[in-house]
Amino acid sequence: MDAPRPPEVLLLREIPLEPVVALLARYGLRFELVAEGAPIPGSYWGEPEAGLVGGTVHARADTPVHSLLHEAAHLIVAPAERRAAIHTDASDSIEEEDAACVLQSLLADALPGTGAARILADMDAWGYTFRLGSAAAYVERDADEAWAWLQRAGLVTGARLLV
Repeated sequence: MDAPRPPEVLLLREIPLEPVVALLARYGLRFELVAEGAPIPGSYWGEPEAGLVGGTVHARADTPVHSLLHEAAHLIVAPAERRAAIHTDASDSIEEEDAACVLQSLLADALPGTGAARILADMDAWGYTFRLGSAAAYVERDADEAWAWLQRAGLVTGARLLV
């Protein structure tokens, strides 16, 4: 019997890295590309998922783009005084988790060949679960508190990124 095949999601190797580096830099974050087969520092879910150590997002070429964006979103929504101490587990706050889920879809629009629709579909394929059945439905119709949180944090206005 064959092993289960992982969901088809957009991988980091399928998009240019320069826009990823530039996007993270806009928020004062660093990107570290990890060598193929090497362990990913600070990966909460394990390889190939992205990891966090301080203000750096670590990922390999086989890391799903949605994972990289989600972990970056965690650092972006974290208060600046807490960022340096983050290692692996970014938050125990439901509000920050919800804000990170919405923010990762917005960040995706800044990456060529990515976009919010693709990232939301990849979130579903990977196994994120939401009350309304999909990541897109959550962001569009069930994330009022997350949108308000992002607005209070000065990260969005309406459905647009401010930074």
